[in-house]
Amino acid sequence: MNRRTFGKTALSTLALMAVSSRLAFAADWQSILAEAKGQTVYWHAWGGDTKINDFIAFIGAEAKARHGVTLEHVKLASTADAVARVLAERDAGQTTGGAVDLIWINGENFAAMKAQGLLHGPFAPALPNWPLVDTMGKPATVTDFTLPTEGYESPWAMAQFVFEYDSAKLAAPPRTLHELAAWILANPGRFSYPQPPDYLGLTFLKQVLYGVLPDPALLQAPVDPASYDAATAPLWAFLDAIHPALWREAKAFPENEPALGQLLADGEIQISFAFNPGRASAEIAAGNLPDTVRTFVLEGGTIGNASFVAIPFNAAHQAGAQVIANLILDPAIQAAAQDPATLGFQTVLNLAALSPTDRARFDALDLGVATLSPADLGPVLLEPHASWMVKVGEDWVKRYGVTK
Repeated sequence: MNRRTFGKTALSTLALMAVSSRLAFAADWQSILAEAKGQTVYWHAWGGDTKINDFIAFIGAEAKARHGVTLEHVKLASTADAVARVLAERDAGQTTGGAVDLIWINGENFAAMKAQGLLHGPFAPALPNWPLVDTMGKPATVTDFTLPTEGYESPWAMAQFVFEYDSAKLAAPPRTLHELAAWILANPGRFSYPQPPDYLGLTFLKQVLYGVLPDPALLQAPVDPASYDAATAPLWAFLDAIHPALWREAKAFPENEPALGQLLADGEIQISFAFNPGRASAEIAAGNLPDTVRTFVLEGGTIGNASFVAIPFNAAHQAGAQVIANLILDPAIQAAAQDPATLGFQTVLNLAALSPTDRARFDALDLGVATLSPADLGPVLLEPHASWMVKVGEDWVKRYGVTK
């Protein structure tokens, strides 16, 4: 056999292997679809926002119509409740038939479940819609609070921390952390943040940490007990300074993001914030905020991350859970999530990888009057290592603990 013939034969063999691999993959997915049909998937997810609850119900309707899968939203006050349920089942020796099929998860909860072997997978790279995920341009889709996801969770939404204000009442919002502190002190009672350990309250503390630490790179490594007190001293100095000037003199704090947003809507505070650049536009569209509300970010960037779904190791309906995880990555579903009238979440997909029809879904979206452009959103600051916020959250409660 000469070199030319050998080369052609080798290329033909590689081509056949690729085709065979694709066929095997398609057959595997068809097997998963067949197993999933008729299953009821219990998705444990935060239930504190009506729009998110409605979106999950929309996904359920699509899952039923497309795949014969029933989706039940188990509404959580805290993701930690679902983690504790899976851990208790593991400790009781229940390795199959678990009550939790799918979890909306990220951060320290993912880190804890991954470290303890409580997750099924890796499953994400095998999802048919996975090639559409922008893993290169949006590294947060494969890195969760500095930890590589390694296929044990699948992203479904991107988020970035933004501030909200009513431009009819505040002409020029502060643009640096120092300016924000000065504004809070000059306008007592007009600012607050959700009480930690609420995730949005902790996110505000992360944003402050980035602004006051001499070397924010420290946040990308696990907490060092030897240097923790010195590293966080500027955080507590900042919080101590603004504490007396907070809403209700810091004798009470809003419970979560919707409660904080309601204070802005009611005019009780003048600056709010959210972990969703499209939230203000969505609330304006729903008639919940005046159309003069706008968003802004601090100079130097704001915290950003992705929301994920994960499947517990002992989930009773793993096939159905994988179908739901794949469905959420469908371009039509992702475009619906990015629509401010629905959620206003940023997509995890690579728009350049979409078909012209699917790309047109995103191009047609009116992101809303209050939504900043990608350029105006500025840099995304990486989430700190999960250990930071566990420790900071505990210390906040010790220092300022307020009974709700």
